[in-house]
Amino acid sequence: MATPYYLSQRPRRNRINASIRDLTQENRVTANDLIWPVFIKPGRQVNEAIKSMPGVSRMSLDVLEAQVCELMPLGLKALALFPIIEDSLKDSKATEAINKNGFLPESIKRLKDKFPELVLITDVAMDPYSSDGHDGIVENGKILNDPSLDILAQMACIQAEAGADIVAPSDMMDGRVGHIRQALDESSFSEVGILSYTAKYASCFYGPFREALDSAPKFGDKKTYQMNPANSLEALRELELDLAEGTDMVMVKPALAYLDIISQLKAHSTVPVAAYQVSGEYAQITLAAQAGIMNLEQARNEALISIKRAGADLILSYFTPEVLRSLR
Repeated sequence: MATPYYLSQRPRRNRINASIRDLTQENRVTANDLIWPVFIKPGRQVNEAIKSMPGVSRMSLDVLEAQVCELMPLGLKALALFPIIEDSLKDSKATEAINKNGFLPESIKRLKDKFPELVLITDVAMDPYSSDGHDGIVENGKILNDPSLDILAQMACIQAEAGADIVAPSDMMDGRVGHIRQALDESSFSEVGILSYTAKYASCFYGPFREALDSAPKFGDKKTYQMNPANSLEALRELELDLAEGTDMVMVKPALAYLDIISQLKAHSTVPVAAYQVSGEYAQITLAAQAGIMNLEQARNEALISIKRAGADLILSYFTPEVLRSLR
């Protein structure tokens, strides 16, 4: 049979065997792309499984340190720290968030002392410390923006003083990046970076995270400050503001349901773009794999490469330990 004239181009030639497929692969997820989000808890030998996130635990520092010792030789570069705060320490002003001797600052000091080359990224938000479970001060059922900025700036400075390399405001208060940048600079922390949660959507995919951290809002929801999932131009507005206020990196959260947003931010950003593969996305894959619906490793890798393909320079993922082991 004669070859049809229109088949002078055959894309399948670049797929003909594994070696050629590897040579022509456009995107890869490497150890340099990954940030491991971890839940830390006071105590010793604490390793509490999180039911809705199979394979993820709340860990005391000694347990985390043992894992870091294993993973750093495999390429682990960074941790994003999320502390579990005892209910007795929570109040309406998130006072524990600005305790210099609190659990998170002490944890930062300990980890930085033991692993000086490990990048520590710290969460700047009031909800884990607030008895209201919101990211700002609450008054008469409203989340107050401007009064919350001073607390967030104090949090960032305390975390920086403890040894944080990058502070990550996840609160979505207007103007917080500029307020934090000014406070850091005035406190001689000009070398501490800011990773802003630039496009953080009011998403249902945060459920397992809030269970893990016990940080769900005690009333209402977070729709007055987190973004409407239906909006994309708004993400570009947030990007423009964060860049003007001095952020060093920007983030989209969640990732998989917002690949278009990652792509848009990448096209317009002059700083690195991160994406957070959040707890609900992780749970979807792991629970489906447990049910025999899909292959865990294949689904994990396909999800991560889709985030990379969309334009993410960095990916926060609970799959980080498994991926580092598989890359080895």
